[in-house]
Amino acid sequence: MSVGDAMWAQIRAGHEPTHDRVGDLAEVDSAVLGATSVQRLRSRLSADVFGAGPLEPLLTDPCVTDVLVNGTAGVWVDRGRGLERVETEIGDAAAVRRLAVRLATLAGRRLDETCPYVDGLLPGGVRLHAVLPPLVEGAAHLSLRVPRAETLRLDDLVRAGSVDAMGREVLEGLVAARVAFVVTGGTGSGKTTLLAALLSEIDPAERIVIAEDVRELRVDHPHVVRLEGRSPNVEGTGAVSLTTLVRQSLRMRPDRLVVGEVRGAEVRELLSALNTGHEGGCGTVHANTSGDVVARFEALGALAGMPQPAVHAQLASALQVVVHVRRDGGRRRLAQIGVLGWQHSALVVTPALTLDGDQLRPDAGWARLCDLLDLPEVA
Repeated sequence: MSVGDAMWAQIRAGHEPTHDRVGDLAEVDSAVLGATSVQRLRSRLSADVFGAGPLEPLLTDPCVTDVLVNGTAGVWVDRGRGLERVETEIGDAAAVRRLAVRLATLAGRRLDETCPYVDGLLPGGVRLHAVLPPLVEGAAHLSLRVPRAETLRLDDLVRAGSVDAMGREVLEGLVAARVAFVVTGGTGSGKTTLLAALLSEIDPAERIVIAEDVRELRVDHPHVVRLEGRSPNVEGTGAVSLTTLVRQSLRMRPDRLVVGEVRGAEVRELLSALNTGHEGGCGTVHANTSGDVVARFEALGALAGMPQPAVHAQLASALQVVVHVRRDGGRRRLAQIGVLGWQHSALVVTPALTLDGDQLRPDAGWARLCDLLDLPEVA
């Protein structure tokens, strides 16, 4: 019997795996393997039982932001240059399923035929999404979003070339002026990273309350309260939605109310909160351009049963600035900052700063943005 088979035999026999038991199994053939091989085996067994198995080296790579497993068809990673395939052996369909189910368990979620998809957070902060057949073809599919080991500040983004000097000045003014804003962009464009950097710039005396479906925002600030949603239990009850979290957050005396990602009916509570004295609220929204934000809020408002005129009225008084990021050749960039307002009875986002080459340059809404943030109109 191999060491791996012996390990799983113990687990099936009801012996709860521990780091000591895994270490003892690795030591069985120490005389043959040698110290170096034993240590390598111990690490592999620990990854198989307590970690992400064959994916563990990818998740610990500081350059990797996403790991995607397409069943048995292969593994892809993103190291900041877009997706690239890697040679990682993950086994057959049964092995991939075992890995998906075990990771879901580590995230405190259930994954089986009655609940064939899961969204959760692993102990190390990695965000897990997994789907089982027949919702996907062949074998389980996993999507793992890897958090940065450190929290990036605005200065870090400037050094990385994601934000230029003018952009930094405007973003600092945005935080200081307590103006309500959203960060928009596509998947993997850096919305969460930029929002976390902006929240880290908030006055330490202020209280930040963050509501998220799954915890992703890593904020360097001394007073942060985090609320995280909860999936239904095995009986299908006990779920806590983001809508509920936003309502609860309003009773927690926030100086800044943050919704990690606005993507459903919680938009109604957020707009209501921003219209009742909660200045400086913010969040992220998926949108291809800053100009798509109004249409995006219309769609989200429809999910909450809000008619379009109500969405426009609430949005116009609740939100003032849109910060748009995009991925440009594998590089995440601050692409535009716009101001929301009425134009000829239509609610639109007017560009105030737009990326031109490697620099942000004033656009049609620049004067209004300067007025909002009390900045000098000097380009």
